[in-house]
Amino acid sequence: MTTFGTLNLMQQRDAVKPREQIFKESVEQVVLADELGFDNVWFAEHHFSNYGLCPSPLMMVAHTAAKTKRIKLGSGVVIAPLYHPSRLLAEIGLADILTEGRLELGVGKGYQGYEFERFGVTLEDSADITTEMFDLIELGLSEKTFDYNGKHFNLPRSTISCKPLQKPTPPIWYAGGEVAHLRRCARNDYPVFMSGALGGLTRLIGIRKEYEKLVAAEGRNPADAKVACSRMVFVTDSKAEADHFLDCARYQQRLALSFKNRRENVSEDYIIGEVPFEGEPDMDRIRHNLPVGDVDTVVEKMVALLRGLQPHHVALLMQVGDMEHKSVTKSMERFITDVVPAVQKELKKFEQEAA
Repeated sequence: MTTFGTLNLMQQRDAVKPREQIFKESVEQVVLADELGFDNVWFAEHHFSNYGLCPSPLMMVAHTAAKTKRIKLGSGVVIAPLYHPSRLLAEIGLADILTEGRLELGVGKGYQGYEFERFGVTLEDSADITTEMFDLIELGLSEKTFDYNGKHFNLPRSTISCKPLQKPTPPIWYAGGEVAHLRRCARNDYPVFMSGALGGLTRLIGIRKEYEKLVAAEGRNPADAKVACSRMVFVTDSKAEADHFLDCARYQQRLALSFKNRRENVSEDYIIGEVPFEGEPDMDRIRHNLPVGDVDTVVEKMVALLRGLQPHHVALLMQVGDMEHKSVTKSMERFITDVVPAVQKELKKFEQEAA
């Protein structure tokens, strides 16, 4: 059965809105997600801009661990090339202890050259560094003692004193498109995150099919591939509110692609200029693609997503741009109370008809 989570980007579209308020609202949304029954919550990592204010997902995990009871808390994701393994491994262990075994470890190789340059790392090395970090996470958290000799990291005989509660490691998830990493995920049954962005279901299914080929190449059943997706979703009866969310979704994608295409325009106060991107869909196409609108609209598109993609997990991105906190929490509530039961009913009916 597909699980549902929320993804906290902590974006600051309105430069006047205090940063501390954005973090406070994010924490309140995590607490609400726990109370409503969401399965997971994820914290993104970004640096040096208003695209995302959180520089440390594991710090957010540790902070919200004390404010929640049952929800799993995840890094969505730690950008592996921006860490040294000696510190990252110990902080993973500490976070898992503080969550009492509720940590979900999302790992990615990153894509924003603007961030990498300010850490003294190149995008060209990011894949190799991430490979070595995978080695070290699997080795250092599971073995009593270990050493490692790689191209980028060399550790003498060492012991991580702060090992995680979950054995041999917390659940590992991956976000990225590196073929070697995807094949590793296929071998180890790590869920692979894909981003829905502003695209439609056809795009997501295409990405899944490509991953299934890699799963098959590893001698496993493609149907067993664990794929997860992040999706911008919003439940509202207000057309004006839905339109504003769609505008915020476009804003988020404009900023993401400005970094990816190295067209970022960062002002002295870390605010990124919003620039349309090549091939940008119009608002009607975005509305057609995304599960945004009233309950019936969101149910219909979520049923299509679950049937077509068969995801292991869906992380809902509701707080993008400058969406009001109260609107976001209301959408979260309606997703759990109105959308999820209706989706489950439709899927059950489909299964019965197929039988």
